[in-house]
Amino acid sequence: MRFIAFFAALCSLVSPASADPLPSWLATETKAAIVEFVESVTDPSSSDYVTPADRIAVFDNDGTLWGEQPVYFQLIYAFDRLKQRAETDPSILTTDVLKAAAEGDLETVAAGGTEALLEILAVSHSGMSVEVFQEDVRAWLDEARHPTTGMRYDRMIYQPMLELLSYLRDKGFQTWIVSGGGVHFIRAFAEEAYNIPPEQVLGSSGPTEYVDGKIMKLPGIDFVDDKEGKPVGIDSRIGKRPILAGGNSDGDFAMLEYTTGGEGPRLGLLVHHTDAEREFAYDRKGHIGVLNRGLDEGSELGWVIVDMANDWQTVWPE
Repeated sequence: MRFIAFFAALCSLVSPASADPLPSWLATETKAAIVEFVESVTDPSSSDYVTPADRIAVFDNDGTLWGEQPVYFQLIYAFDRLKQRAETDPSILTTDVLKAAAEGDLETVAAGGTEALLEILAVSHSGMSVEVFQEDVRAWLDEARHPTTGMRYDRMIYQPMLELLSYLRDKGFQTWIVSGGGVHFIRAFAEEAYNIPPEQVLGSSGPTEYVDGKIMKLPGIDFVDDKEGKPVGIDSRIGKRPILAGGNSDGDFAMLEYTTGGEGPRLGLLVHHTDAEREFAYDRKGHIGVLNRGLDEGSELGWVIVDMANDWQTVWPE
């Protein structure tokens, strides 16, 4: 009994702060910079102290919190659902773009640009209530598997980023998703995947209408929450300039620029996909997650560039 009492007393002397808040991050300058920033803005004795009400952290989703190759996962969902519906009713394939999408022809769809995407979304994402749509997204996540990893898409989330989100919340931060992806799509899984509630998710959105007690999704796009749209969405929805922003592509440049351009301590993070063995390696060229300005200007702006291969001990959750 004395040993048990002694052990309990010993444990009480060990401060929770002594535990590594980011165990999946290797002991690099990147990790040190993140921890130094978080500890300084949450220490009341620090000159950089920020009150809890102003501890706002915003993160992109695709390529920052979960994967985005070979294409955005939401687009894969759209293709799958379009194909499924076309098998029941082929008459919905009224254009060459829709026919190409149903066949998984990414090249033809990409050549059609935004108009092609809107055609696909009009069939796969509208004509139903928000609740029915989100139930369908969750059902798809249960059944769909990534073409190269064989993993569930909602397991292709980055363990180091999950730890960062948890660390920030433990330190009194609000953690928000600010994504170019569809807001209703991300809200379907964000709470379970990231412990981020739906009311703290910003994303692109289409028109909706209220009909007989339900919010119905209509074809079209009302707001694109990407590039310069991200700071606009943050101002509209959050109402405060964040003090931390994380992204992975030039689509996030404006969000990081807006975040780090304010007064007081600020931190911008860019996840650089450098790990072809455990994930994917890409940056300046490609159709997804292109990173040029961030690499060219990020360091000069004081942003932290996260090298996935050299800064992360683990990529996926165990």
